[in-house]
Formats: sequence, C-alpha cells, structure tokens
Amino acid sequence: MISKKMQDALNGQLNVELYSSYLYLAMAAYYQAINLTGFAHWMRVQAKEELGHAMRIYDHMHERAGRVILRPLEAPPTEWGSPLAAFEAAYQHEVEVTGMINKLVNQAIQEKDHATNNFLQWFVSEQVEEEASTNEVVQKLRPMKDAPAALFIMDRQLAERSSE
Repeated sequence: MISKKMQDALNGQLNVELYSSYLYLAMAAYYQAINLTGFAHWMRVQAKEELGHAMRIYDHMHERAGRVILRPLEAPPTEWGSPLAAFEAAYQHEVEVTGMINKLVNQAIQEKDHATNNFLQWFVSEQVEEEASTNEVVQKLRPMKDAPAALFIMDRQLAERSSE
C-alpha cells in the first residue's frame, strides 16, 4: 500500500504529465497554424507520449491501492514568438519536470517506498531522453534563426518522428 503523502505527490505528478500532454498539443496547434506541419507532428507525438506517462502513474497508483484524484489543468500558452521559442519552452518544461521527478524519487527513498522508487526509475531515464530530444531540436534551430529554407528542411525531418 502506498502512503497518503506519496499518493498525494504522485497525484500531483499525474497532473503535471497531463498538463505536459496539453502543452505539447497546444504547441502542435501553434505549429499547425504557422504551416510547420512537421513540427506539429513532432509535438502531437510528444503529447501522446506524455499522456502515456500519466497513465503509467495512474496504473501504478491503482496497483499500490492508492487513490487517483484528478485535478484541474491550467490552460497552456497558445502563442510563442517563433518556432525556436516554442521548442525552448518545451526544453525548459522538460528540465522542470526532471526536477519534479527527482523530488519524487527523494520522497520515495525517504519513505523507504522501494516499489515507488523502482517505478520512478523509469521516469528518471525517460527524462534524460526527453531533455535530450527537445534540446537537440533547440540546438539545431538556433543557427537557423534567419534561414527560412533551413527551417523547412527541419520541418521535413521532424515530420519523420515515429508515433510509436
């Protein structure tokens, strides 16, 4: 059985993962609106992935006889100053989520909740990938700032992201 304190913390993270999905869907809509369909595709895949993260937490809570309590989601931004600005925001969001996951791991260790600590290790590894993938796009976009042709090449590359 999971402690009330851990349950509350995981419910908070569940909300963060749902918000992440919502945020990336908003970014997809932004990119779609400016006709960067490859960027939009990348963000839609990311939104779906974040929903999967939320469901992992949902399932873990039930497996541990915890109670899932869904909280309201804050509305995400809908506009960014540029394609680069949106990806920089995505990268910063992932850095923040990594910090939240680390706090959960620390709490699980403090509570000697080995099952939750073990469960959270998947998220620790996943956050390394999440930060790396968003930062990779940021680093490629920065030098393209004033080169529209390069932006469209990048758009084609991002359209190739697998949705599995």
